[in-house]
Amino acid sequence: MRLLVIEDEGKMRSALRRGLEAAGYAVVEAEDGQAGLSRGLEGGYDAIVLDVLLPDIDGFEVCRRLRRAEMWAPVLMLTALDAVDDRITGLDAGADDYLVKPFALGELLSRLRALIRRGRPPRPSVLTCGPLRLDPATRVVSWDSEPIELSRREFALLEFLLHHRNEVVQRATILRHVWGVRSDEQSNIIDAFVRNLRHKLDRRFDYLLIETVRGVGFRLRCPREE
Repeated sequence: MRLLVIEDEGKMRSALRRGLEAAGYAVVEAEDGQAGLSRGLEGGYDAIVLDVLLPDIDGFEVCRRLRRAEMWAPVLMLTALDAVDDRITGLDAGADDYLVKPFALGELLSRLRALIRRGRPPRPSVLTCGPLRLDPATRVVSWDSEPIELSRREFALLEFLLHHRNEVVQRATILRHVWGVRSDEQSNIIDAFVRNLRHKLDRRFDYLLIETVRGVGFRLRCPREE
């Protein structure tokens, strides 16, 4: 089994190499994000151990670029950042698992074995609605090849609506799946994000994409599919 370890701290990188080699892995090292990206693009790895806080290109961006380049080796992120938002950012960037420093070598090995057993994740299918295209793997959204910049939550909302295109989706269902909220008390937050999407999609491209169904929820209307 061949692993790529991208870690800027020399002592940590050496300790990881020794521990992984003792466990029977062949290890390729990279000391910063640029070197890690270059080696990662070469391919041929069973898994990648990737530190987040790198001095040039951070681990989030390294992971994003690898996924955009169709590199699907499982990625285990290492970081001293333990905030929920940081973990979400890592997973949204395409990482498969997240380990907070300090950690025990045994836990690292266990997580790597689980990722390698699981194998390379399949590339998520691109979601389309007429000229609208959303790629979950690269997190790129475009309309007739023109890129659209969305926040993380806007992306998640649009992705969910695309999975249910031309269906009326209840507010409670959106809250549960996009925000993880089970109460209707925060349903007004959906309206704010729908307004944002309409500004970036409907008004910009002069097409009624997101329809409000009064008293129920919303529907993403796709041309030529209704």
